[in-house]
Amino acid sequence: MYLQLYQVKKHLNINDEFHDDDEYLVDLSMVAENIVQKHIDVELQDLEDGVGNLPAPLTQAMLLLVGNYYANRESVAFASAQPLPHAFEYIIALYKNYNGPKEGTSTL
Repeated sequence: MYLQLYQVKKHLNINDEFHDDDEYLVDLSMVAENIVQKHIDVELQDLEDGVGNLPAPLTQAMLLLVGNYYANRESVAFASAQPLPHAFEYIIALYKNYNGPKEGTSTL
């Protein structure tokens, strides 16, 4: 897993001592990682640096997704609907493989 719980909590301004949602936040982090990988058609491990970290923009894109899913837990809102900010689309477009997945790789 690329997102660490402490990063997610910091991004969401959740106090370190609050643990009620930890499992849920870990699940959201895994979902965000899968979505970004699927969207860019590149295995995330192929983008790791020498110590296993992803480029900072991809980490930020994942945090944006986690934040959106944490704040909006249902598919229907009774307030005005707002799409995920264009920042997410812009960030992951930097890493998009427009040639499709490599032959023999997983498509999730």
